[in-house]
Amino acid sequence: MEFRSKQAYALAGVDIEASDKVKESIARQAKSTFSPQVLNFGSFGSIFQIKGYDEPVLVSSVDGVGTKLKIASLLDKNDTVGIDIVNHCVNDILCCGAEPLFFLDYIAMGKLMPEQIESIISGIAQACQKADCSLIGGETAEMPGIYSQGNYDLVGFIVGVVERENIIDGDSIAPGDTVLGLPSSGLHTNGYSLVRKVFGIDDNPHCLQTFYPQLGKTLGEELLQPHHCYYPQLKPFLPLIKGLAHITGGGFAGNIPRILPDGLTAHIHKGSWDMLPIFKLIQEKSNIETAEMYRVFNMGIGMTIVCSPQQLNKLTAALPQAKIIGEIAKAKEGKRIIID
Repeated sequence: MEFRSKQAYALAGVDIEASDKVKESIARQAKSTFSPQVLNFGSFGSIFQIKGYDEPVLVSSVDGVGTKLKIASLLDKNDTVGIDIVNHCVNDILCCGAEPLFFLDYIAMGKLMPEQIESIISGIAQACQKADCSLIGGETAEMPGIYSQGNYDLVGFIVGVVERENIIDGDSIAPGDTVLGLPSSGLHTNGYSLVRKVFGIDDNPHCLQTFYPQLGKTLGEELLQPHHCYYPQLKPFLPLIKGLAHITGGGFAGNIPRILPDGLTAHIHKGSWDMLPIFKLIQEKSNIETAEMYRVFNMGIGMTIVCSPQQLNKLTAALPQAKIIGEIAKAKEGKRIIID
């Protein structure tokens, strides 16, 4: 085939003009999140000025939404996954005590779908505004032959800052400390590959329209519940906290040990919080062993807090949703976490 037309790239599957229009729309939404610290936007690199810190330490993270994107595509509702990616990243750097500064996104799809992209970005902008985080850049890639029609990938990059003396790293965690749990809003962004198999979503997408009384909504509505952001409620109380663990992929066992000093274990007590109906429904539909449920899902706890007994009353009074779900003890036989 000869490509003599000035539209040769479009014939190959990449629409530059459509991309330019999408970028204009993205720029408008991004500017709604800007703080005065954003000095440049739209060049080859965005410029952000750090102010108000004596000894600033930058904290960064990158993550994706995973196969929750499949649910969003099937339901043609893509704004909530934009919220998901921001909140996930904000929560991750929060575990170090960091304040979010700026966020960048990466969206890749086979054929540019302007409405789909604008919906994703609207969710990203909304979440950034709530977290006082500036959306200062990103990349939209049209990749025919890599992604099939309707499917896309979404990745987020975040940078935050914390005073060096205020870094939360878990080093002071000791036996006798308390583990608190803050409730999740659902699956957040983990376990969707398993859930798709449990409900047969790929073979029968219409099951997403099934209403479940115990959920109070359809399966699709439940599975698209946005990932909760814990930064606004925890920010005022970070000085009272010894350690934070964001419960994502790997559940309690895959995340809490990351903040524990050597020789310590976290003892988590099942039944010390209200498990969300979605997790009960998943287990009823699949007969997945309880241990595997706890290994894959957050089971209704999205963020864990480790604090000293002296700070416990202050934190539980300030965070009424927090539940005492366990305690820290000396490790036995090398076990870093016990769930019973």
